Amino acid sequence: MAEETLPGTETDDEPDSIVLHVDMDCFYASCERLREPELVGEPVVVGMGYEPGEGHGAVATASYEARAFGVESAQPISTALEKLPRRADVGPDDDPAGTGHYRTVDIDFYKSVASEVKEILHDCADVVREVSIDEAYLDVTDRTAWDVAPSGDRTLAEGYARYVKQRIAREVGVTASIGVAPNMSTAKIASDFDKPNGLVVVKPGEVASFLAPLPIEEIHGVGPVTARKLSGLGIDTAGDLADADPATLESNFGSRGRELHDRARGVDDRTVTPTGRPKSLSRESALTEPTTDIDDKREVVRALAADVADRAQSRGAMYRTIGIKVVVPPFDINTRARSLSGPVDDPDLVESVALELLDAEFADARVRKLGVRVSNLSFSDADQSRLDGWESAHEPSSERDDHDAAFAHSSSNTEQSAPDDRPRRGQSSLVEFD
Repeated sequence: MAEETLPGTETDDEPDSIVLHVDMDCFYASCERLREPELVGEPVVVGMGYEPGEGHGAVATASYEARAFGVESAQPISTALEKLPRRADVGPDDDPAGTGHYRTVDIDFYKSVASEVKEILHDCADVVREVSIDEAYLDVTDRTAWDVAPSGDRTLAEGYARYVKQRIAREVGVTASIGVAPNMSTAKIASDFDKPNGLVVVKPGEVASFLAPLPIEEIHGVGPVTARKLSGLGIDTAGDLADADPATLESNFGSRGRELHDRARGVDDRTVTPTGRPKSLSRESALTEPTTDIDDKREVVRALAADVADRAQSRGAMYRTIGIKVVVPPFDINTRARSLSGPVDDPDLVESVALELLDAEFADARVRKLGVRVSNLSFSDADQSRLDGWESAHEPSSERDDHDAAFAHSSSNTEQSAPDDRPRRGQSSLVEFD
């Protein structure tokens, strides 16, 4: 049922809301495959507290190939190894079938990839609620509609969700499953309905019929204990719960009983609330082929800088840090940034600083991906200053927020002096983030 609109009936009173629930597929394993492409299609297990060659720790995530052998999240690594031996332990003359690749959690790297995904989500929706490193709700009511597309084979909402999926896959290199529905709880269920790489749309008139056959555990808010109690009442599916007497449910579960009854019927009046203003804005672009041509690289950086500066202006944001991201084959991430003496809104400065950072170290580098970021954002409507007239800063800035940490993932933690030809409009320091 992936990538299709589910069958159902329409109603004349369709809700206006269009909610996307974006859930990354086996995210940690997908990130490991980004830097080790040879892991694509192979069983991959990422462990918490795991060290290579050892058997302690717990499974943080397992790829779908590893799950086929019975490896599950939160499982002890020792148990996972019994089900799926380590490929590294197989001799050169032994058959590697039935073995897997084990990796240690690298949360900084996963955050850097997640930041790329979330930049796309914030660009595709005016309201985004980030739930975790690999999950978010988007309200795209103002971006699309439940109307049928001119092609006649899908809704405009489905086409928009497909666009979001394609951007994540193309620009970041990982896959997401997306559920589209008129409310949050149904969208979340839909995103999990056809993993991995799924796209399931539940139109307003289809919600109750979509939910009815699902196991009761699929309803948002029903955990194992509640599921057992419901089963004791003869309630095993969402349809059973929707048909149950609300008074009986309330007597057994209190106010939650009526809430669960509503969810099973597809009633959820919660709105997607944003998790706060972004701490940074960035745009990245994967090159068609890795290149060493400096003119090609500078052209990409110019376009990215213009786009990022435009997005900052549209949000009324000023920034104190301008940075670039350079990815060289196979997937080595390098970031460089310059901290300014005060918050600015200056598109020309974004371009000039980004180009200087590129030229300083990566003029001859073979590059597969480039990015430009502005961070340390300020959203004050007052004192919308440009850098002209700012006094020179005598000390390099060490400010760095969480999103900068996610953007940065290189092997060095050294601070360098700014080049002599730094921007004429102010003083800054060249900082290499770790």
